[in-house]
Amino acid sequence: MSGQPMPCDAAELSTLFLFEKLDPEQLGRLCSEGRVEKFEPGYVYEEGEPATCFFVLLEGTLVMSRRVGEDDVEISRTSQRGVYAGAMQAYLAVPDDARYKGSLRVTVPSRFFILPAETFAAVLREWFPMAVHLLEGLFFGSQNTQRTIGQRERLLALGSLSAGLTHELNNPAAAAVRATSALRDRVAGMRHKLGMIAAGPYARAALETLVEIQERTAEQVAKATPLSPLEASDREDALADWFDDHDIAGGWQLAPTFVQAGLDTDWLDQVAAAVDEGTLEGAIRWLNYTVETELLMNEIEDSTTRVSNLVNAAKQYSQLDRAPYQVADVHELLDSTLMMLAGKIGSGIRIVKEYDRELPRIPAYPGELNQVWTNLIDNAASAMGGEGVLTVRTALERDQLLVEFRDTGPGVPEEIRGRIFDPFFTTKPVGEGTGLGLDISWRIVVNKHHGHLEVHSEPGDTRFQVFLPLTAAEPDAPQEAS
Repeated sequence: MSGQPMPCDAAELSTLFLFEKLDPEQLGRLCSEGRVEKFEPGYVYEEGEPATCFFVLLEGTLVMSRRVGEDDVEISRTSQRGVYAGAMQAYLAVPDDARYKGSLRVTVPSRFFILPAETFAAVLREWFPMAVHLLEGLFFGSQNTQRTIGQRERLLALGSLSAGLTHELNNPAAAAVRATSALRDRVAGMRHKLGMIAAGPYARAALETLVEIQERTAEQVAKATPLSPLEASDREDALADWFDDHDIAGGWQLAPTFVQAGLDTDWLDQVAAAVDEGTLEGAIRWLNYTVETELLMNEIEDSTTRVSNLVNAAKQYSQLDRAPYQVADVHELLDSTLMMLAGKIGSGIRIVKEYDRELPRIPAYPGELNQVWTNLIDNAASAMGGEGVLTVRTALERDQLLVEFRDTGPGVPEEIRGRIFDPFFTTKPVGEGTGLGLDISWRIVVNKHHGHLEVHSEPGDTRFQVFLPLTAAEPDAPQEAS
């Protein structure tokens, strides 16, 4: 909207940090080619309009915002004299965007010095030609460097995740192979024992009872509940004594298997009542094979389920076969990332999940949000040095979806807190970090999702908070996150 024209005072311009080094002639040119306008509360310009002017605050309070769906999400608010907005990159030889990237409004009557974009570019090139060349080189060079190093960082992260995933897959796969080999031995032993029972002096009724007990035993194994080490030890002692009392040799070797299956002396008494004393030991050992095969099949099922879950997590993490932009459940994304990073996080860090399961699904780029989670979780694990607590919390705050990562590390020093999202800034030793993880995360959250990323830190309590809109405008055209 248009403001109320007001006189331009070169002396007032000279008090602003942008113009304090200009000479009287330069200040006079600014006043002659620019203008001062007063705006009542409301919008000065809106996102998407042609970027025609460079605005400098002389007096008042401004609010910068980005549009998300039909809402404007506040990015910053300030009353500092001299802050600027609008066509800030008009000096570039090839402007990256000729439209305002956000909206500017004022909350109280406010005065601005306004310079047309063409004039702003002309005076910069005329008065500070070397500075403009340096800024252009910095801008375009930084873009290219960020893109190249960002791709390299993604490859390094992928390599690290691949190594971790391979390690995680190897454990259950090896367990399944071991259990399968042991199961083959047990089944062979069961066939041998079955032949001995068939040739033995078992009455038909006793065999029928034994088969019935075998079925109930298999069912009991499936229902077994874990015992504490002390409880398991006490029950093993009781079973070993029972075996000794019934003259069954090597009972101490059978007891742990029966305890793991949830069987006790009452169950053994039922077996003893079904057969005579001469055939009891053979029946017990036959049923021991049943217990072992059931336990081994449970182990194989657990291992293969773990492999399947890891593969599904990898697909969820990479968003394989899924649209880049979709309505997503952040909890699914968080869980897949935590599973993918389990090996890298290590056993010394305890993960606490405080999820608000009532939160709605949100429109997002899930693959890129997973990259944000990866960077923040990796930084937290690194800060804690392998020991501590990582709390992942979701909630509804400020009418946005909050994802918070809280670690118990030493914290981020106040003097560098304002720089941690800058490109190439890192506190890690040389060779361990590129300084682009948080920068990439910032641009994914802010630029791509129109959200916000904050950090609050003190020793023992560092919180990175990601705020995401519940609604979104049409998805942006495909672009690099780096």
